[in-house]
Amino acid sequence: MTDALEDSVDSANRTRAYAWAALGGVVYFLGWAGFGYWPLALFSLVPLWAALELSTGRPWQDALGVSWVYGIVMVAGGYHWLVPFFEVFSGYGSFASVGFWLAFSTFIGAQYGFYGVVYAWLRRRGWSVALAAVPTLIAAEWLYPKLFPVYLANSFNQLPVFVQIADLGGPLLVTAVAAMVNLTVFETWRWWRGVRGAPRGVWAVTILSVGLTVGYGMVRIPQVEAAMASAPPFRLGVVQVNMGIFEKRGEAAEGHRRHLEQSRELEREGELDLIVWPESAYVRSLPRELPMSGGPIRKELRAPILFGGVSREYADGSPKLFNTAFMMEADGVIRSTYDKTYLLMFGEYLPFGETFPVLYELSPNSGRFTPGSHVNALELGEWRISTPVCYEDVLPAFIRAMVREANPHVLINLTNDSWFGDSQEPWIHLVLAQFRAIEHRRYLVRSTNSGISAVIDPVGRIVARTGVLARENLRYEVRMMQGQTLYTRFGDWPGWLSLGAIAWMLIFRRGSEK
Repeated sequence: MTDALEDSVDSANRTRAYAWAALGGVVYFLGWAGFGYWPLALFSLVPLWAALELSTGRPWQDALGVSWVYGIVMVAGGYHWLVPFFEVFSGYGSFASVGFWLAFSTFIGAQYGFYGVVYAWLRRRGWSVALAAVPTLIAAEWLYPKLFPVYLANSFNQLPVFVQIADLGGPLLVTAVAAMVNLTVFETWRWWRGVRGAPRGVWAVTILSVGLTVGYGMVRIPQVEAAMASAPPFRLGVVQVNMGIFEKRGEAAEGHRRHLEQSRELEREGELDLIVWPESAYVRSLPRELPMSGGPIRKELRAPILFGGVSREYADGSPKLFNTAFMMEADGVIRSTYDKTYLLMFGEYLPFGETFPVLYELSPNSGRFTPGSHVNALELGEWRISTPVCYEDVLPAFIRAMVREANPHVLINLTNDSWFGDSQEPWIHLVLAQFRAIEHRRYLVRSTNSGISAVIDPVGRIVARTGVLARENLRYEVRMMQGQTLYTRFGDWPGWLSLGAIAWMLIFRRGSEK
């Protein structure tokens, strides 16, 4: 009878643990960048920890299972727009697209599966919830391989005063402070239920960390604004013609005509130092030998033009294609280019596609691009301009490498989000990119085919933007900034610190939590 009762309680706890995990995943993606209900992010980790505590003392597979469910629900909800993306970008049918979406969610969600295993291991070694939860979260966000980064920090893009510490430690440092707020909610709830004593230490650390974070933001924002005011101005015009890549390929002349027409409109409004066209603005492939004349591209335009296109070269008689950003100077000559380094899986290449060419037959819309080999800036007179292409602007470590290598005055991202239609993806892309401006205290300009084109100032504020699926121009005077931040110099030091703390806790055992 006693065994049966214990089995019943055990089964009920397992069910509750998985229910908590699923609920937590929903809370996370609703509070994250796509839906943007950021207050939910202040307690989105609480259900996960509740689920893991219910699994304490059980086999490690239970910790893996509940935390993996949390991750799968979180990713599947936040990236639901991947289904139409796979259908359009790669040409898969609905059934295969749903399968890839589920596979993607399962793989990225495994980040939290591993998180749960390490958390449970540390708890069994006697370490507190706080020490098991926060360093492990930071290490998981930092180390787990993923196509698109997922940081808890991205939930707080609407709170400029809270995210200024990104110039000290990147998104990981913002995640650490947000995790402490979550921890306070969780430990206070456990105290209220009588599970533990009053978490005075957690309260003190959270109050201190939040206070320092907000205080730093209140001091740093005016400092950056003063630096912006004294920096040299640079007049930009951004063209958004609202044409997808297939439409541009099918109507190349119309796409070119629209870019020229809208560029003339910008020039009639006043002098410009640079006109920016987005990724794949010019669809006919261009040779890679420099310098070359851009006369047929610019026609009668006067201002320099930065535009995205395709460049080609031949190796052993076979063409190699590159997704390239071209800088055409005021005299109409192209003297510098940048090739996209991080290619988009399924869109610009297929994993194992060169080994198994039949994969390209199954995915007719996938490209066969070659990655670039450098992160040098494009030069325009005295100015250095770094030009991450497509989703390169959401990769903190990559942009840091760009800034360290080239010390650019401004970051200009050329991208094409038209594949995703009127979905949350263009907004998510914009939000994730905001942090790059804060991390390095540079203006970040985004030029897209169909939206959202935007200007983000060095404080991380969106100061100008277009709509989605709209034909518009942007005109804005950015400031050409210089210098290095602590994050530029030292990178993701919160990740290294967390990894060291985890290693210490795995080596040394602590007594049971009181």
